[in-house]
Amino acid sequence: MRTSSRSAVDPFIVMDVMEAARKAEDAGRHIIHMEVGQPGTGAPKAATEALAKAMEDHPLGYTVALGLPALRQRIAQLYADWYNVDLNPDRVVITPGSSGGFILAFTALFDSGDRVGIGAPGYPSYRQILHGLGLKPVDLPTAAENRLQPVAADFAGLNLAGLMVASPANPTGTMLNRTAMSALIEAADGMSFISDEIYHGIEYEAKAVSALEITDEVYVINSFSKYFSMTGWRVGWMVIPEDHVRVVERIAQNMFICAPHASQVAALAAMDAEKELQANLDVYRANRALMLEGLPKAGFTKIAPPDGAFYVYADVSDLTDDSRAFAAEILQKAGVAVTPGLDFDPVRGHTTLRFSYARSTEDIETGLERLAAFIQDRDISHRHAATL
Repeated sequence: MRTSSRSAVDPFIVMDVMEAARKAEDAGRHIIHMEVGQPGTGAPKAATEALAKAMEDHPLGYTVALGLPALRQRIAQLYADWYNVDLNPDRVVITPGSSGGFILAFTALFDSGDRVGIGAPGYPSYRQILHGLGLKPVDLPTAAENRLQPVAADFAGLNLAGLMVASPANPTGTMLNRTAMSALIEAADGMSFISDEIYHGIEYEAKAVSALEITDEVYVINSFSKYFSMTGWRVGWMVIPEDHVRVVERIAQNMFICAPHASQVAALAAMDAEKELQANLDVYRANRALMLEGLPKAGFTKIAPPDGAFYVYADVSDLTDDSRAFAAEILQKAGVAVTPGLDFDPVRGHTTLRFSYARSTEDIETGLERLAAFIQDRDISHRHAATL
C-alpha cells in the first residue's frame, strides 16, 4: 500500500536519543538525561488532587471543542496577571498539547503549498507538521549577533504566507524583547503571525514578552507542559483573534472533538499552584547557573545566552562536524544523553548540541562531571593518536 508524499517527515531525533538512552538503562547503565525538554517534576499536587475528586464526583466525558469555560476564563486571568492584557476568554482555545495547537493554527491560517517562515535553529516539529499538512516550511538561518532569533531582513522578499517565532526559544533559550517582537510583527504585515510562548514562566532575568501585548492580530500558542510541569497530560491552549474563533472551533470539532477532559480539570487546578511552580523554577535557576559555569569548564565554550526555558545550545564545531555521531559517543562513553543540533537546524546543526537542564540538580551536577571527564579523556586519546 502506498504512502503519501506528505508522510515523508523526518524523525524527531531527540525521541531516537531517548530510545537509545532507554535501551542503555535497560542494559543496566545509569544515564543522565540532558536530551529531553521535560521537567523532572510531575504535575502539581493540587492538579492530581483535583482530578481524583472530579473522577469520584462524575464521569469525565467530552467537553465542548473550545474547552472547559472555567479553564478558558482562568487562562484569560493569567494574561491580566502576567502581561496586563485584558483578554476576552472567548478567544482562548484549549488544545491537545501545543502540538494540537500547531495543527489547528496551520490548518486555519494556510492553504496547501503556502510558505511559512521558521527560525533556524528551531523546534523541529514546526517543520515536520507544516510538511505533513502540505505546506512549505522555509528555514530562516538566524545569526549569533541576533541571539539566534529571526529579524526582518531574514525573510525580506521570501514571499511568505506566515511567520512562526518562539520566545523563549527551543533549543537556544533566547528571548525577543518588546522592541524585537514589535519589529517582527510590523515586518510581517500581511502575513499570519504565530508566537510560540510555551516556555513563558520559565525566565530568569527578564519577563518574556507576549505578542498579545503588542497586537490582537496574532495566534499565540502555549501549553501546560513546561512551566506547569504537565508534559504527559497533553493539554495546551491558543489565543486567537475573535473573528477566527468559529473557524478554529469547526476544525477542532472535527480533528480532535476536544482536549482530554481529565487533563483540563488538572490544568485548571495547576494554575493556582504558584508556590510549587516557583519551587520548580528555583531548581531550573540553580541548574542554569551550574550549566553556565560547568559547560565551559568541561570544554563546551561557545553557547547561546539562555534567557529562558531550560536549554543550553552549544557550538561544538571545535569538537566535531557530526553532531549525531558525537551525541552517540557521549551517550556510550559518558552515560549522558544530549540532543544533536541536526534536530533543530538541518543545515548547520551538524556542529551543535542542545543540553537540557530540566532534571534534578543532582543529575545536572553528575552530568557535568561526566561531560568534563569525557572531554578530558577524548583530548588525551586524540593527543596520543597524534603522536603515533
